[in-house]
Amino acid sequence: MITVLLADDHPVVRSGLRALLSSIDGLSVVGDADNGQEAVRLAVMHHPDVLVLDIQMPGMDGIQAARTISRDAPGVAVLMLTMYEDDDSVFAAMRAGARGYLLKGAEQEEIVRAIRAVAAGEAIFGPGVAQRVLGFFAVPPPAANPFPQLTDRERDVLDLIAAGRPNGDIGRRLSISPKTVANHISSIFAKLQVADRAEAIVRARDAGLGRAADDPA
Repeated sequence: MITVLLADDHPVVRSGLRALLSSIDGLSVVGDADNGQEAVRLAVMHHPDVLVLDIQMPGMDGIQAARTISRDAPGVAVLMLTMYEDDDSVFAAMRAGARGYLLKGAEQEEIVRAIRAVAAGEAIFGPGVAQRVLGFFAVPPPAANPFPQLTDRERDVLDLIAAGRPNGDIGRRLSISPKTVANHISSIFAKLQVADRAEAIVRARDAGLGRAADDPA
């Protein structure tokens, strides 16, 4: 038997969910709440398998409630059932510990399936929400900017140093004089607080530099 707690500030929603879930074999509604504080209190008291939780509620909202329940009653699986489908709400709920996220208007079978899934330890999202989550993780993270204390030109020089290029080659590649190369190298050593070229190469390669410049001149 999967025990379920309901939390929504709309009485019609709560009563509709209670009627639906009470008619399903293997599900038992152990209580309902109309605000976040009450949801937390009942979750800690009853330790239901699943808490079906709205985001927008008076007092403590659903995100705050989910975060508190994750800390105080970590065995309770939180399933968000809400009208909010914006990225901020979805990812705030995930960070707060929600295992599932459905939009109001989901089919009854979808709600029941989601309750069973999160009770079993799975993560589940409604179709529209799943597309947002997949889209978020499909976007590559912005490239890190190693050594932000260096100028762009100094970083170019360090990249070539890490690739094993001598000063003359660096000057030719970057169209700068040997003296300018030497000045850049001195500045790089000072900013990175390294003693010599070998130490600079180690630091640069650890940060991922020196690879793109490994091609022959």
